[in-house]
Amino acid sequence: MTIRKADGFALIDILFVIALIGVLSTIALPRMLLARQSAGAASAIGSMRVIHSAQLTFALTCGAGFYAPNLTTLGRAPAGSREGFISANLATGNTVTKSGYIIEMQGQAFPGAPSSCNGLAVGEAAQGWMAYADPTSPDNTRYFATNVNGSIWEHTGTLSATMPEVGEPQAGHVLK
Repeated sequence: MTIRKADGFALIDILFVIALIGVLSTIALPRMLLARQSAGAASAIGSMRVIHSAQLTFALTCGAGFYAPNLTTLGRAPAGSREGFISANLATGNTVTKSGYIIEMQGQAFPGAPSSCNGLAVGEAAQGWMAYADPTSPDNTRYFATNVNGSIWEHTGTLSATMPEVGEPQAGHVLK
């Protein structure tokens, strides 16, 4: 009679490990998705702050008190500089998708506005502006917006249609 040596794993051991990994995955996956949404929201809030700071800088240094009408204008460098007022990742277009959010900024052109130091013609700068960040995922219900006033507003629906260039929107609350 020969005795076999029992080296290696049995099929039941491998099935047990696979089941354990499956249970741990179902517990961890929803938490990971929430963490990803929170990180995207933090990025969107940061983008709103960057746009506000860039608009103030533009108005004080380049726009003679008027604001840029869109993101690409803020991304254009003024004469004598190589850097725009916002980073290149926000200035790739007038609508930008970043960290799970669609970010857009608008300003109504004012006919009496002077030309700017970064190429805006007479009458293209704005007296006010608004920016918003809407999530790309339907599961995410955190929408953000800001305007000339500098407060960042949050709501469970889009603020793109209700955010004025100056003043408070009809819905939402200010982030503290």
